[in-house]
Amino acid sequence: MAPKDSKRDKKSKAAGSKGRIKADGRNKAGRGGPEPYGGSPPTAHEWISFDDPDELRTWVFDVTFLLSGWQCIFGRGCQGVLTGPSPELAQGCCSYGAHFTDAADVARVKAAAKTLLPDQWQFAAVARRGGVVRTDADGTKVTRLVEEACIFLNRPGFPGGPGCALHRAAWDRGVEPLDLKPDVCWQLPLRREDQTDSDGRVTSTITQWDRKHWGEGGEEFHWWCTESPEAFTATKPVYETMGAELRAMVGGEIYAQLAAYLEARQRPGIPLPHPVVRSGR
Repeated sequence: MAPKDSKRDKKSKAAGSKGRIKADGRNKAGRGGPEPYGGSPPTAHEWISFDDPDELRTWVFDVTFLLSGWQCIFGRGCQGVLTGPSPELAQGCCSYGAHFTDAADVARVKAAAKTLLPDQWQFAAVARRGGVVRTDADGTKVTRLVEEACIFLNRPGFPGGPGCALHRAAWDRGVEPLDLKPDVCWQLPLRREDQTDSDGRVTSTITQWDRKHWGEGGEEFHWWCTESPEAFTATKPVYETMGAELRAMVGGEIYAQLAAYLEARQRPGIPLPHPVVRSGR
């Protein structure tokens, strides 16, 4: 004779039946309960890693974000990164200026600024008088702020329209924005992190830029695009729409390997959707 269930066992079985996933990936109510994708946690991402064929480096890529339909919605629902919603300001993530990565980054942007025309750049005259870079007390170099936002940001009412003057100039010239803009600006919302092990091996991770990556200030943002469903509406995946940026970040050969895998990954089964898309927030 089988042993009788204890009260605790009965409660556990009852709870399990309520949250049981049906074969089609939903619980009985069609919502709630465990995650339908292999019981994955709500914030789970898929990853792929492989070794670089030419150097002591391992590449790690966020498959979930790169296969997502994220797209920049500047001027089309972006609420900005201030402490409250501010779509009317059309500042996007340009409210605090761009932090430069190195001297080459500074030099490229300074050189590009000298080529901008007044009809492309609202604050061209201001920049001619005081430059485009400021140095903080800790030595960090950042783009200057003018009227409470980046000096390169054209504001609503400017005849050429709101948005980054460097981005506008790149469009006018038929070149990639990454040729003119600060590194952090053309890479967003992609993020590359390099870590070196004791044996000299480098692990380079490409993932999405979350508010946590801004430090304590990121928690003050009212809104951030990689956690907002409004930004996940593109018909093509990130690895295609940001192909130029990814090539610049990892090199053409590594990008080709990554793109081949991601293309194939979409065919045999359903990739894990982005947590924001799964949550339906």
